[in-house]
Amino acid sequence: MDFSLLVKEIRTKLPELDLREQEPMADHCSFKVGGPAAVLAQPASGAELEALCGLLRQAGVKPLVIGNGTNILPPDQGLDRFVIATCPGVGKAAADGTTVTADCGATLAAAAMAAAEAGLTGMEFAHGIPGSVGGGVMMNAGAYGGELKDVVTRTVYLDEDLVRRTITGPEHDFSYRHSVFDRREVVLLRTTFALAPGDKEAIQARMRELAAKRRASQPLEMPSAGSTFKRPVGGYASALIDRAGLRGFSIGGAQVSEKHAGFVVNTGSATCADILRLMEHIQKTVLARSGIQLEPEVLILGR
Repeated sequence: MDFSLLVKEIRTKLPELDLREQEPMADHCSFKVGGPAAVLAQPASGAELEALCGLLRQAGVKPLVIGNGTNILPPDQGLDRFVIATCPGVGKAAADGTTVTADCGATLAAAAMAAAEAGLTGMEFAHGIPGSVGGGVMMNAGAYGGELKDVVTRTVYLDEDLVRRTITGPEHDFSYRHSVFDRREVVLLRTTFALAPGDKEAIQARMRELAAKRRASQPLEMPSAGSTFKRPVGGYASALIDRAGLRGFSIGGAQVSEKHAGFVVNTGSATCADILRLMEHIQKTVLARSGIQLEPEVLILGR
């Protein structure tokens, strides 16, 4: 699609908007791979995000919205899409009573810190998750026994037609790595978390403890998308991959982490094609050895 006229109109109506053509997706993805997006916009606020979406709606363009880029795999050939990156601009998080409301582009770490500073407990598990609030709600992110479904009470979003909607409680349809928004091209605006009063020092101590566990067990120093595969019923993907003898196995610049077999990492020269080939090899090998089909947790763009 030729976005040139649309880009010109947006620059006229939103002159302060950070708008880039042929922007490398590798610069907006924790895997550090991916070719250029036709257009990539980085709004500086929720108001600018909604104004941009209004212009896109008028033009009949449905954007691809990303957050912190920690759970996506963009193709090497790039994306002929209008991409909106909500991090770091759309990123406020603030406590009010026993709740924290966070913009979609706020990191989960920032939301957890806002809770901790207010002496609210319930989000400690989210402090080390590198993704955004929007991305986390989309997939019901979780770690160390906690999931966002335990604390999310309200989400404001723009639906597929970029019309503002609000859902509460059970309407989120949360389950393991799933929400009502899963795989839908909607734009999350903000989410409210219901928490409980707690001891500020104890909350911060728990966050430090979990951060230390994460550093000790995960290859945080290498580009990746975190856990590459979802947890299968009755087991753990990392254990199945390890038992299949794949720890350290590599294809091109993509490697099964030697530190944590559940992570595929970029050793420095990986392409999206390398990562996909390695993921497929892992799936075939684990299926042959254990009879279990691993399902990707990372969102593969362009398919």
